[in-house]
Amino acid sequence: MKFDEIKSDEKKYIMNTYGRFNAALESGSGAHAVDADGKEYIDFTSGIGVNALGYCDKDWINAVTNQLNKLQHISNLYTSPVQVECAKLICSKTGFDKVFFSNSGAEANECAIKLSRKYSFDKYGEGRNEIISLKNSFHGRTVTTLAATGQDVFHNFFFPFTDGFVFAQANDIESVKALISDKTCAVMMELIQGEGGVMPLDKDFVLDVQKLCRENDLCLIIDEVQTGVGRTGSLYCFENYGVKPDILTSAKGLGGGLPFGACMCNEKLSGVLTPGTHATTYGGNPVVCAGSIEVLKRVSEPEFLKQVSEKGSYIRKKLADVDGVLQVRGMGMMIGVVLKKDNAKQVVEKCLENGLLVLTAKNLVRLLPPLNISYEDIDRGLDILAEAINS
Repeated sequence: MKFDEIKSDEKKYIMNTYGRFNAALESGSGAHAVDADGKEYIDFTSGIGVNALGYCDKDWINAVTNQLNKLQHISNLYTSPVQVECAKLICSKTGFDKVFFSNSGAEANECAIKLSRKYSFDKYGEGRNEIISLKNSFHGRTVTTLAATGQDVFHNFFFPFTDGFVFAQANDIESVKALISDKTCAVMMELIQGEGGVMPLDKDFVLDVQKLCRENDLCLIIDEVQTGVGRTGSLYCFENYGVKPDILTSAKGLGGGLPFGACMCNEKLSGVLTPGTHATTYGGNPVVCAGSIEVLKRVSEPEFLKQVSEKGSYIRKKLADVDGVLQVRGMGMMIGVVLKKDNAKQVVEKCLENGLLVLTAKNLVRLLPPLNISYEDIDRGLDILAEAINS
């Protein structure tokens, strides 16, 4: 089917919940995607940070296919050897004590919210359940994770939202202090606000928040749905900040292209969730776990992470020299580009016409390339992007 036919059927059968670009992607390899009309693109999006190893990585496909030929699914009422292997690997690589597997970042954040509230309930009793989030944050699209999201634009239509969230100003420790009360159980934040415009938090602020949490026995929840799995040049971004959260959430790149989320916790919280207090049908699916093991083993290698940092620095330096660029921010290969003309949407559309896939976040261009993208593809993509910015 050609693009026009596909779009016609899409309009007829799929709910109109996405502002989609004018491309129907049909196949891909590495950092290259091909649409239904045969046009090829360099991909600087990796499925919004999901395809950590690019499209159709052979070793990832083999890991997934081998598991498919053994067992595609069992319920979580039985032990899955490959799930246990994946859990052991992620805990050993991150230093956390236990993990709960889910299907998405929003579900991982739901688990983190429940975990922190139950810890506080078990220790202090009813009423200590409020979570401090940050303004301009984004934590998901369920009713509860929307309630935890610190952007007014999302707080509409779906009333009533879940109670128990208040919002501090990012990088303002006094704002956080002012919200702590006898009702507070946790502080929840992204280290780089991705959907909020690729806004990294100040390191001193993050360290001060950790100190406040320790002093007040509050759970520190770090949402690394977008920043995790090598994206910022370390396996998880908290390593770059010198902190250790009580709870860490992960998704996107964790499955390498299949739906996967994880909520990790330290020893203090490891026994809080008990049988019947939380569950999922698909979370920790054997096929997804097999793919994740392949991703984690490769992405966690020091040389791989070093290359992510080097490529990210290379991209940011080249973009900083483009005339139409006002600012480049981010970490590793999570990059936001502020444009002098403030015309990110038009630039993204021009890139698409010329064979490059890029994203927006707020009013900037956002780049999330595959972590193993080649320098040749980086250079070709940056040439297209620079031309679009200055056209």
